Amino acid sequence: MHKKNLSMSLLRRTLALSLLVASFSACQEKDTSQSESESPGVALWLTTPDQSVLFERQDSSLEFGSSTNQQLTIEVNENETYQTMDGFGFSLTGGSALLIHQMDPQNRAALLEELFGTEGKNIGISYLRVSIGASDLDPEVFSYNDLAAGETDVNMEKFDLSPDRKYLIPVLKEILAINPDIKIMGSPWSPPTWMKTNNNSKGGSLKPEYYDAYAKYFMEYIQGMAAEGITVDAITVQNEPLHPGNNPSLLMLAEDQAIFVKNHLGPTFEAANLETKIVIYDHNADRPDYPITILNDPEAKKYIDGAAFHLYGGTIDALSKVHEAHPDKNLYFTEQWIGAPGDFPENLHWHTKNLIIGAPRNWSKNVLEWNLAADPEQNPHTPGGCTECLGAVTVDGNSITRNPAYYIIAHASKFARPGSVRIASNMPDTLPNVAFKTPEGQLVLIVLNDSTTTQSFNISHKGKQVASNLPAGAVGTYVW
Repeated sequence: MHKKNLSMSLLRRTLALSLLVASFSACQEKDTSQSESESPGVALWLTTPDQSVLFERQDSSLEFGSSTNQQLTIEVNENETYQTMDGFGFSLTGGSALLIHQMDPQNRAALLEELFGTEGKNIGISYLRVSIGASDLDPEVFSYNDLAAGETDVNMEKFDLSPDRKYLIPVLKEILAINPDIKIMGSPWSPPTWMKTNNNSKGGSLKPEYYDAYAKYFMEYIQGMAAEGITVDAITVQNEPLHPGNNPSLLMLAEDQAIFVKNHLGPTFEAANLETKIVIYDHNADRPDYPITILNDPEAKKYIDGAAFHLYGGTIDALSKVHEAHPDKNLYFTEQWIGAPGDFPENLHWHTKNLIIGAPRNWSKNVLEWNLAADPEQNPHTPGGCTECLGAVTVDGNSITRNPAYYIIAHASKFARPGSVRIASNMPDTLPNVAFKTPEGQLVLIVLNDSTTTQSFNISHKGKQVASNLPAGAVGTYVW
């Protein structure tokens, strides 16, 4: 009996000791996982100018730690925040939609998933700009209210979205099935010709007696697209209002745009309870005075969400001048082309530095490159339209070639998702960069090596840092 009690006592002690060891081990594992979450791994997606690496995730394991060195350091500070991003993407021109729509259904579905999906290597385009009526990258010029000579239709009784129902609307519906939350901006290149001083799709100005009719035209467009299940988040009043030499195009001076918005477009939207944002200007950064002049008019300003820019003239910091003058208004970057056949190292460098990095650092809520798709000859386009506009993808039947703009946008669109907030990061010489915090709490840092040699540098966050390097001219997106 005594021997049995002794054995039971020994068994209890052994069991208690085992439980203690197990508990200690669990605590150790918990502590280890906590320390790993405090020092997370960093994923790097890389593109090099020689195209040997094209938006590929690198296998190298980057970990934040406490070691220090004398290299240049990019310090990321998520406690200092700026604008919330709406997204990154392209213009889905009528020509782009035509080419994509003509692909075999299986190939089209695969391409759209790659462009608008977010899983795997898909690039997650999150913002599109479409033309209201034809742009110069449609096969032909049209509006939604084309009439015989001498006719007018001020009440928009003959308004008809039929031209967009051929290709654009079907492709948009397939895109919305992949990303129902994608933001869409509409921009007109020209009103119907009967509203214009020269009765021509190219140039001319909007006749004041048709300001109300044109406001109704915008309203019909937004309501018509909504009836198709397509929400137009924003419109710009006129694409490139100071460039009447395109086909189609319209000259619209700042004082005329202000009158149109405050007395016609704004009140029409308000009366129809339209939530679509009104965005002014939509032209080059060399004329920040244009949007500032309009926004200085309080009666116009109350209807305006913000101003949009291109960068065929001026410098990207002009956007900050508009922000400083009217910090309560939003800024957008809506167009930049790449000329065929493209120069990959130069395009990657310039567009990343000025647009992907430069535009958000100067308060832009989005970055859009011009035309999503063209064929191998840069068709289609209108007579007098752009003959050298290289698509982000070249569509040759069912064959796809990915061009510079595809990779430029991918470095931001896949990771800096809508709702991401730009956060502070310093700018060491030769390492331009921009940082974001996503709605899920991830941090995203896009870095360009703006030098002629490989650069080693640190990324610093919350007192810890990770060392990395980029080849000359390369772009890296770091995610942790």
